[in-house]
Amino acid sequence: MRFRQVHLDFHTSEAIPGIGTRFDKRQFQEALRIGHVDSITVFSKCHHGWAYHPSKANEMHPHLDFDLLGSMIEAAHEIGVKTPVYLSAGLDEKLALRHPEWLIRSQDDRTRWVDSFLKPGYHEFCFNTPYLDILLAQIEEVTREYDADGIFLDIVGVRQCCCAACISELRRRGKDPRRAEDVLELGEETYARYVRRVREVVHGIKPGLPIFHNSGHVRRGRRDLARANTHLELESLPTGGWGYDHFPLSARYVQQLGMPFLGMTGKFHTSWGEFGGYKHPNALRYEAALSLANGAGCSIGDQLPPDGRMDEATYRLIGAAYREVEAKEAWCRDAVNVADVAVLTLEALQSEQGEERTGLSDTGAVRMLLEGHILFDVADLETDLTPYRVVVLPDKVRIGEELGRKLNAYIEQGGRVLATGCSGLNEQGDAFALDLGVRLVGENPYRPDYCRPSFPLPSLGEAAFVCYAPGLSVELSGGKELAARENPYFNRDAFAFCSHQHTPNSGEYGGPGMAASDAGIYIAWNVFEDYAVKGSLFLKELVLHALNLLLPSKTVDTGLPAQGVTTVQRQPGSGRYVHHLLYASPVKRGSGIEVIEDIVPLRDVTATLALPEPVKRIYLAPQMEELPFERTGERSVRYTVPEVTCHQMVVLEV
Repeated sequence: MRFRQVHLDFHTSEAIPGIGTRFDKRQFQEALRIGHVDSITVFSKCHHGWAYHPSKANEMHPHLDFDLLGSMIEAAHEIGVKTPVYLSAGLDEKLALRHPEWLIRSQDDRTRWVDSFLKPGYHEFCFNTPYLDILLAQIEEVTREYDADGIFLDIVGVRQCCCAACISELRRRGKDPRRAEDVLELGEETYARYVRRVREVVHGIKPGLPIFHNSGHVRRGRRDLARANTHLELESLPTGGWGYDHFPLSARYVQQLGMPFLGMTGKFHTSWGEFGGYKHPNALRYEAALSLANGAGCSIGDQLPPDGRMDEATYRLIGAAYREVEAKEAWCRDAVNVADVAVLTLEALQSEQGEERTGLSDTGAVRMLLEGHILFDVADLETDLTPYRVVVLPDKVRIGEELGRKLNAYIEQGGRVLATGCSGLNEQGDAFALDLGVRLVGENPYRPDYCRPSFPLPSLGEAAFVCYAPGLSVELSGGKELAARENPYFNRDAFAFCSHQHTPNSGEYGGPGMAASDAGIYIAWNVFEDYAVKGSLFLKELVLHALNLLLPSKTVDTGLPAQGVTTVQRQPGSGRYVHHLLYASPVKRGSGIEVIEDIVPLRDVTATLALPEPVKRIYLAPQMEELPFERTGERSVRYTVPEVTCHQMVVLEV
């Protein structure tokens, strides 16, 4: 897998003339050199439905008069750059206007993406229609006729469709199109058939050719969907709707699957389809470094102007990041993440469904762990928990029979859990399925209420802190109370309210709010959801106190500030560990857009690492400067990193 990829979009309307007229082989190659690009995804077919090459399976763009795809592949291969080929699979607006009966329909007969033909935008196709055979012919043609280094298929996934074809199929099987479960079952089958037929077509011509089916998000807990691909590309444009929370959450799940993967961001200030929008070079430097620190290669999205001339400003921007990636690749290949903690993702438990890419509880948990510099993976029900010292159950993890057996065996072997809110309850929600030292009383009747820890918090000392999220009322059952719940005078309503927001603390004891037991620690509120929404400092310090109790000796301890990110990656084949330290601080600019502009250097950042093997040598990469270190134990070392400017790697040879 190449580390420095560009994903080149080209969704170009038939209303625009002169397509590709300024394409120039030398200028194309020079842009790739400026960008330090070693792989570029070029295009066979766009969302508008047009081909950018002579085609029998499709129609070439009416204003293109040469083989643009072939010219790009030839130019890139001439300078050693790979060329995966893109086809828009789910969208084809040209064909949508001719065959609207093949489009995905909702139960109220609306189309997907754009719900009307009187609005600008695209309409998504159902693969349970004759459209699939047309798409497969297009895929076969480009695989057979062009020297593609892979096939990238966009806008696909398991869909719930009530088009005429799907309704007829459901009724033929005796299923009810009005039942969401029946519709979803057919959607799963339709997608599986599409994946199988694509693989048969592509690998029947070029065995082993990389194939990726892009749905904009790799679903945690659906390893079957992930393994429909030969590799993964984590589409995650921080300014394009994914935010800076999404990639770490996704990457910390995907890396453990053992598949090569890329982190895909964009050069845009906002998102796809933005012409003339550029993010600061420091943002791309940071986003590329974040991919490396999480075991991923890099992909940066761009969109070619209609005339076919590469935008040189874009490739200067990309080059600022990829020049650094090129120097770092040797310490990032074939890396395995080191983790003390596993977060059991709610997405895998189907507790947080919908169109959002990240649930609040998962997001809050990952934010806290990143800010607390705790090394972690994101786990699903198939994950082997034995390597982890702590398993976090965020807010809503109900315990069924199979998961209960797994967690109880893990606890019996010495593992510990951190459970919050409703986590740890049985599937019926009427009792705890894990012995967390507490007994269920019922739902907490007050919201918000207050938490009074029995210990001072590092930044805030001693106080009673407001908790906005819901939680449970519990009583001790063999556990030790670490924090108390205190009730407000009453819940706020029209006839009893106080001040501007919520009722003050009455000081009345409401039962334990946090308790420790032999199994781990339980916190009685949905603290991760609360942190994702409100971001209260007390919540993070409460959770980090719990994790420090459960992890008295962590793998890494670092002096990075809260916005710093740290990971430890192991390269088994090279006999070394690589400690990644990153620092940048996104700020909100505009409406809902986080940007990175200034990179502030950090100096004299301390770190302590405890590894399974004795450390022989430590140096900075890619500078190759020896780094003095002190042994603090048989396998523990301490060192000071002189400077972290965006991203610094520390290599520990064992």
